[in-house]
Amino acid sequence: MVEEFTPMKTNYSLLVWMASCGVPGLLAQTPPPPASAAWLERAARMSREAEAKGLAEPFRGITAAGAVEPGLFPVRATGVATEPVRAAAAAWLTLLSAEQRKTAVFPVGDDEWRKWMNQHFYRRQGVSFQAMSEAQRTAAFALMKAALSAKGLTLSQDIMKLNHTLGELSGGDFVQYGEQLYWITVMGEPSATQPWGFQVDGHHLILNYFVLGDQVVMSPAFYGSEPVVAPSGKYAGLAILQKEQAMGFALLESLDAGQRAKAVLATAKPGNNALTEAFKDNVVLDYAGVRATELSAVQRAELVALIGVFVANLDDGHAQVKMAEVRAKLDATYFAWIGGTEAGGVFYPKIRS
Repeated sequence: MVEEFTPMKTNYSLLVWMASCGVPGLLAQTPPPPASAAWLERAARMSREAEAKGLAEPFRGITAAGAVEPGLFPVRATGVATEPVRAAAAAWLTLLSAEQRKTAVFPVGDDEWRKWMNQHFYRRQGVSFQAMSEAQRTAAFALMKAALSAKGLTLSQDIMKLNHTLGELSGGDFVQYGEQLYWITVMGEPSATQPWGFQVDGHHLILNYFVLGDQVVMSPAFYGSEPVVAPSGKYAGLAILQKEQAMGFALLESLDAGQRAKAVLATAKPGNNALTEAFKDNVVLDYAGVRATELSAVQRAELVALIGVFVANLDDGHAQVKMAEVRAKLDATYFAWIGGTEAGGVFYPKIRS
């Protein structure tokens, strides 16, 4: 998974989290029964509680010491067109009914930007792919295609497919899990000059896409799955995040003893080590790991490539803009590792700049 904050302000440091388990055996051996009415009520209650707690503070964003560092990412022209995204969003909106627009369209500064969760139980806003007509679904994917690279679109659709696999592995539970249980909302009115954006929100796939003129911030973003390889069923053999996993492990393997002593924060990942996640917009997170200035030229190139494989989910032009920012701040970037250091282990690399 990757989380990079935030769509609402641009004076943020880059944060990239990656988690990889990829072991189908992590799923329950005995599939649970399909979701019941009681489960649905419990999910709604947990969703309300998460929102009440997570939105209690005004938005500030991730900081290293509690204070926002100004001027990191100024508002500026990029020279990369956003008209295809604007047009695709407008086209999708024109296909919605009046009732659908009431649930899918919010003011640009609305807290809907903060209402997302990678967990399956969350009761989401917007219009789901399941509730869309065929024409609306086609337009929704056209919006994602305009905003993402070919790689990013494929990854997103594969995550959706693997959510169907999870439904199969959970005893045919397509109330909790399913390929079309992803929701879209639009904040603001798609515009060439005024701020606006959209969100895709569902289990293991989160896209927040903010647009101002020709500048884009796609953050927070979350990519994941359980399993990451479909062992059977409709999408048997489908796999995601294998390259990302291999590149992270290769960078760890390249570290010498001194570098590794700084980078490896823990050699076991027994539970949920996520420090940034849904409804933790204002987390204070200090730097940790080995700094890029302590890496060799080859290792620095590997670090940039590792960041790049995630940034490359954004459309190609804006990905190049983001990677220029990454390179400009590379000396202030840290690489860390939590979890097993042997092949096949459970782990995640952390990149913080």
